[in-house]
Amino acid sequence: MPQDPNTPPLAEPLAYFLTWTTYGTWLPGDERGWVKRPGALEEPNKRLEQWSRKQQSETAVVLDPQQRRIVEATIADHCRIRGWRLWIVRCLSNHVHVVVTAKDYDPDVVMDQLKAWCTRKLKEAAGSVKTRKHWWTERGSSRFINDENGLEGAILYVRDSQ
Repeated sequence: MPQDPNTPPLAEPLAYFLTWTTYGTWLPGDERGWVKRPGALEEPNKRLEQWSRKQQSETAVVLDPQQRRIVEATIADHCRIRGWRLWIVRCLSNHVHVVVTAKDYDPDVVMDQLKAWCTRKLKEAAGSVKTRKHWWTERGSSRFINDENGLEGAILYVRDSQ
């Protein structure tokens, strides 16, 4: 979300806009483009995507409605326990969006904690059935929200644009 040029940024981010995908659903070389390093969208590369798919140790994860509810509830619970302000969470079949205020925490640490707890709960829900090892991509997107307009834009995006 672009920041309003007329609004000075806050000394500390107002919130983080976190996004991560499920395992195997957005590979290097993907036709939608892909991120090799933060801020750099790479061009599609069919051969790289095919190679990346062959390197996977498991099939791609597409979350069903029950799993999506587990992810959303787990994120809400973890934020409550940590004292973080959860503005909005939305789990779709192949990715998760979270807008959260977590003062004194690095956004990547917040994302890693949320992903770890979601993995734990998804494995528990699978019960005695052999469960998968990988649920999420290794990284994700962490954007700083530095003003009220950016916060509103991120919340509306998560709520309405999927």
